[in-house]
Amino acid sequence: MTKPNGTLSATRKVADFLGLRRSMVAMLGMVVLVGMGENMAERFLPIYLIALGGSALSVSFLNGMDNLLSALYSFPGGYLSDRLGYKRALAVFNLIAMAGYAIVILVPSWWAVIAAAALFLSWSAISLPATMSLVAAVLPDQKRTMGVSMHSLVRRVPMALGPVVGGLLITWKGDVVGVRLAFVAAFGLALLALVMQQLFIEDRPRAAHAEPNPFRLFAFMTPAFRTLLVSDILVRFSEQIPYAFMAIWAIKNNGLSPVQFGLLTTIEMVTAMLVYIPVAYLADRGSKKPFVAITFGFFTLFPLLLMFSNRFELFVLAFIVRGLKEFGEPTRKALIMDLAPEGQKAAMFGLYYLLRDVIVSLAAFAAGWLWNVSPQVNFLTAFGFGVLGTLFFIIFGRDVNVTKEAVVN
Repeated sequence: MTKPNGTLSATRKVADFLGLRRSMVAMLGMVVLVGMGENMAERFLPIYLIALGGSALSVSFLNGMDNLLSALYSFPGGYLSDRLGYKRALAVFNLIAMAGYAIVILVPSWWAVIAAAALFLSWSAISLPATMSLVAAVLPDQKRTMGVSMHSLVRRVPMALGPVVGGLLITWKGDVVGVRLAFVAAFGLALLALVMQQLFIEDRPRAAHAEPNPFRLFAFMTPAFRTLLVSDILVRFSEQIPYAFMAIWAIKNNGLSPVQFGLLTTIEMVTAMLVYIPVAYLADRGSKKPFVAITFGFFTLFPLLLMFSNRFELFVLAFIVRGLKEFGEPTRKALIMDLAPEGQKAAMFGLYYLLRDVIVSLAAFAAGWLWNVSPQVNFLTAFGFGVLGTLFFIIFGRDVNVTKEAVVN
């Protein structure tokens, strides 16, 4: 008779350790369902565009639109979360994505796909502030990093499985029908996610005042918040400058096969998944700043290791380090929520990503010019930005506990 109770107690301990409250489980389920739709359908949009008669320019435009919308949607996503509450906001975001899926399913034309993509391409970006607001509201301070880590961990499941399912559908039914079937499945999964979130996610009171003007909201940033933002921008320059040229460097310059390069991505993802939970446990028990500083260090080290990689074993080491850049990423997101003012956490989170991603997008333009000078110049410039950002955060960055103590004093 005591065995079932013992099992139940052990299950509750594991759930408490991982921060798995009812709303968190529902949110993670939503991430898996919508993420499966995203990755099994959207990943193959370029193939679908070409099959419908679109040109290479339409594919390029789609990619550019995805990057731009990911930046621009961040703040509206945060504002709506504060204005409506995260539960209603997530429902709105799902309905918008479903409308886009429906257009793709019903109108088999490349221009309709481009128009519909504006509705569903950046679901992750627009929903992220609401998701982080949910974590901050549902979990106590000492479990927020674990909650963000679980979100980061779980969202990689559909990233791994979705393209496989989408590829099987295309193999089975061809480029046009296969992709449309993937969007039908994405619509159904988003609908299921909508029902799940409305049934199981707890509602919380909306913010007393949600600020719609990002320029006014900028004034509410604390010095610690701005320091984190500036440091992150510099470190993301370090990431983005070599990003588009990794495959070229590995395959064309150093003779790796496409399969070996694909394996490097798998190594990176597995490394990231292995560090999430233990780091979250440690970060929630003490200061967050050291973990963010360490992850900035891994961002910085990667382009330098990449520059010296000339055989597969060295590339493996470099991509393990690239996977370790996730060491403090959930901690950084939790620190953003800790440093953001009460009642405006989602909007401030969205503003952070809006400013960061718009500025960092400039790195894509500079990267090609640097690469044309030489790959080494590209990598060393990236390394320099990383060093600058990491040192700036180490010297001037503040932890939430330090910030609160300063306010009290």
